[in-house]
This record gives sequence, C-alpha cells and structure tokens, in this order.
Amino acid sequence: MQLFVDLNDAPRNIYHSRLTIPVKPGPFTLVYPKWIPGNHRPSGPIANVTGVKMEAAGQTLAWRRDPVDMYAFHVDVPAGANELQVSLDTITNDGSAGSSGPAATTNVLDLNWNQVVLYPQGANSDEVQVEASLGTPSGWKFGTAMPVARVTKSGTNEIIGFKPVSLTTLVDSPLIAGAHYRQIELTKPGETPVHVIDMVSESEAGLAMAPADEAAYRKLVAETGALFGARHYLEYHFLLTLSDEAGHHGVEHHQSSDNSVAERMLLDPDQHLMEAGLLPHEFTHSWNGKYRRPAGLATRNYQDPMVGDLLWVYEGLTEYLGTVLTARSGLWTPEQYREALAETAAMLDHRAGRTWRPLEDTARSVQILRMAGPEWQSWRRGLDYYPEGELIWLEVDTIIRQQSRGQKSLDDFCRLFHGGESGPPKVVPYTFEDLVQALNQVVPYEWATLLKELVNSTKAGAPLGGIERGGWRLVYNDQPNLFIHTGEKLRKSADAAYSLGFVVKEDGELSDVIYGSPAYEAGIGPEMKLVAINGRAWSREVLQDALRASKDSKQPIDLLVENAKFFKTYSVAYHDGIRNPHLERSDGADVLGEILKPLSK
Repeated sequence: MQLFVDLNDAPRNIYHSRLTIPVKPGPFTLVYPKWIPGNHRPSGPIANVTGVKMEAAGQTLAWRRDPVDMYAFHVDVPAGANELQVSLDTITNDGSAGSSGPAATTNVLDLNWNQVVLYPQGANSDEVQVEASLGTPSGWKFGTAMPVARVTKSGTNEIIGFKPVSLTTLVDSPLIAGAHYRQIELTKPGETPVHVIDMVSESEAGLAMAPADEAAYRKLVAETGALFGARHYLEYHFLLTLSDEAGHHGVEHHQSSDNSVAERMLLDPDQHLMEAGLLPHEFTHSWNGKYRRPAGLATRNYQDPMVGDLLWVYEGLTEYLGTVLTARSGLWTPEQYREALAETAAMLDHRAGRTWRPLEDTARSVQILRMAGPEWQSWRRGLDYYPEGELIWLEVDTIIRQQSRGQKSLDDFCRLFHGGESGPPKVVPYTFEDLVQALNQVVPYEWATLLKELVNSTKAGAPLGGIERGGWRLVYNDQPNLFIHTGEKLRKSADAAYSLGFVVKEDGELSDVIYGSPAYEAGIGPEMKLVAINGRAWSREVLQDALRASKDSKQPIDLLVENAKFFKTYSVAYHDGIRNPHLERSDGADVLGEILKPLSK
C-alpha cells in the first residue's frame, strides 16, 4: 500500500489521508484499526473518520459500511482495476493516542498512524507492506523511529518519504512534529543502538532540559541495559510533547514511546516530580509488553480482540520496574520513591471494590474501565492492575531476595525472561505458565499458588507483603505526603481520602467519596458540592483546621453540601485528625534500599 498524510491542517485538528491499495476486481472490504496496541481495547476512533471517498479505474465507487461492524467498509472493485484509491479525513480534537485531548495545537502535533489508515480485512499486519509519506506545516521539524528514505520540497513545505515497512511497524512508529523542536542524544558518538529524546513544545523555553535531567536519562539508558542485558530495537526515540493544550498521555512502542506532558514540565519542580516516572515506564515497555507480550495481547492484526488477563504483568511489572528505574537513574531520590509507594499502598488499602472485584477482573475489564471517571472509583475500581501490579511484583522481588539470601532478585528474572539476543523488534508471546516457569528457574517457590491468590483475591486491604519484607511499614500521620501534597497544588484540590474519605476540587465538587468512609457513612457521595465546614465557607485551610481539631473533640464535623440544587448538612463522626500515608522503617534489613541501588557504573 501507499499512504500519504497531509498534516498542514493539523493546527485545526484535521489530518488528510490518501491511500493506494492493490486490489483485484470483485467484492472487497477495508477495515479501520479497532484494537490498538498499548490501549488494550477497541479504541480506534472510527467516529472521527470523515470524508471517505473511493475510486478505481477512473470511477468513483459507492462504498457501504457493514451493518454490524462499524469499522468495515465494503466496495465492489470494477473490472480492469488493479488499484483502489481511498481518501479520508481524521478529526483529531479528541482521542489523542487513545486518551483524551486533541492531537495537535497551533505549534505541535502527534501522529498515530492507526488513525489515518485502512487495510484489507483479514490481513496479517506483519504481511501488509506500506510505503508512507507525509507533508508537515512549513518550518516544522519532526521526530520518529520510522526510517526516513528522503525529504523533498513542495513549495514552502517539506514532503517526508519513509522506507517501506510492515503495517505493524507503521502503527508502532508514531511521529511528533512542531515549530519548536529539539533533539538530545543520550548515547556517545558511534555507540549503538542510538538513543535520543525528540522534543516538541509550544515554546522554545519549554525545551530547556536541565543538565541533571540529561544525565539522568543517560543513566536510565545504562540502567535498562544492565537490567535486561539486551535491546530489542535498532534505535530508540523518546518522543516528548510539551504542551498544556495537547492531550496528555504515555504510550509504549517497540522503538519509541509517545509521551505528552505539560509545557513547563521540565521547568516546574512540581510537574517534574509527578511526571518523572513517565519515560522510564514507557521505555521499560520495550522489553515488557512489546518484546515479551501476553499471548492474549499478541494479535495478528487490529481487528482481532485482545484478552487482557495478564495486564497485571504487562502493566503491573512495568509499573514496578519503571518506578525502580526512576530512582536508580536519579530522576527520583529514594525518599521520593518511598513517598510515591506509600501513596500507592494507601490508595489500594482503601479500595473497597477489592471485596467484590478481583484484580484480574480489572485487567479483563480494561475495555470498559479505561475511560471511566473518578466517581465511585473506590467501589467500582479502575485500572488497578497498574498500581496493585506494582505491589505484587515488589512482593515477588522481596521473596526472591529472601529465599536466595540476597543472592538473587527480580533483576535476574528480567534478564532471563526479557533478555535474550539484541536485535530488531520482534514479539515473543508468553502464558501464565511460562511466567511461573521462569520465576522457578530463578528461585523455586510456590509462584503459581501465590500469584493466583494475589490476582484473584477478594479480601479487603492491599497486598503489603513486599513493603513489609522490604523492611518498611505503611503508617499515617499529619505530615504531608509529598505526592499527595503536590497533586493538590497542581490539580487545585484538597485530599482528605484517608480521613473523611473524599477528594474535593477547588470549586467544592467532590470528585470521589471512598465507599465505607466516614463521609460515605454520613450519606455523602461523588459530584455533590461542599459548601461549608462547621458553618464556615469551605477552603483547604478550613478543612485542615477541622481535621486537626477533630482529635481533641467529641463533636462531629458538620459539612454543608449541595446536591442537585438542594442543600443539606451532614454530620460526620470522625475524630482521627489529619491522616497522610508514609513508609516507616521496621525491623530487619532495608531490602527496599537495596532494590533501589543502581546496577550500572
């Protein structure tokens, strides 16, 4: 197939595509990618496809959408035709990389090829060859892992031609472009494979990465090499979009990752802290998720349904390794890592939905949970296979270290399971049994029993065994948790999740109320609006004062709440003061500290 994408209208969020597809006369069906890797769900934005037109042998052809499969287009190819020309537009105001927000702004764009292409129904994406090219706005520069064949001029614009690749590689190779662009090399001259950070921003100022960050990302490259012992790519591009207007996301690919954050993330210490783990997480996916992939997610094309049962490995192990690598590379200090882990543990320890929905079901239900809002999340549960997976793999790591008396660790499992030979991208699927077999090669243990218990449990309380074996314990006190406090500042909210049991926005709206919490028991629910506390107009400071005073009072905390234009005062029986989670050292060795030590010199 040949594909040309005109991106000159990107600032008003519409991409124009033209395809030339080899065909034979007779009935023919094209499909739009539906099940998108990295999204783990049928997120292909078919509703955003407009202006579809098909031509062959000089004729405009009438196409018909399938009455059941909205992603399929049927057409009758006339006699004598050997090519089908298809043109279509893609609206990109929302759904950037399968998340929310636009794909482009006045100064930046993010191109995910699955949004602009059709391909023959039933085809194996590895076997469909695509020769792609695109036109970008005048003066814009781009970053991508796609191999470039040529760059030519068309008036004042550049036409970028890429080398022919499989449809699999095309969809796995997003591109970012912008008026303000910078590339940072993370490997030494002559060193292979090459690693770079490609950045586009709304401003030149947004591209100003500090020398300490450059050093940390170079350390990240070294740490992954020491951890996995092999690299399954020919070169690697960290694609980083810095914009307040573009949709924010992180999506993994074999030879790149597509990351979008706030414009001043590199400059603002609070945003930097909260986003420090993004690139390490998505980079880790090149080994865990892209190279080694659960068999249920290793589909032959983008129409075959995915089965997400093992996302607690695909995403959960990546969450664990990503946060550890964030600390090992110096993007976080060990103390910052522990504060993040404490927040994760506390959040899961207050997940009332654990009593009815096992972790494995959150993975299997990714299709219906991924875009769910925060309301009743503690009872419904969300994508808990990320954070709870982190706790599970911390427990596995500490058990390996304990059973081997410190001679082995999860690092050994990573080299065994994700290592192998370096080279170009490939997919090696695995099953639960393969996972257990590899763990037993590192240290014999009842891994199958343990993991099945953890992912199928409906017990209250988070799995804290890894923290406890690591030489720490989860505690609560009135000192701010670094990540909760920073999140409050950035989101302009107040977090009383582990005291009264809610998070409240600046305008008073309760974004969530924890099921079974004091506020819940009093009758309060999400999307109600907090008006006053003990007779005084609510503010974060008033809330903190009321919580602090509750320890020395037998009186309830009175909350005046608006619900659908009606007002009511709820008396909340609460007397435990401010409660923020932290990790505190317990008896025994600091195994957690050992885990965070860098592997590379």
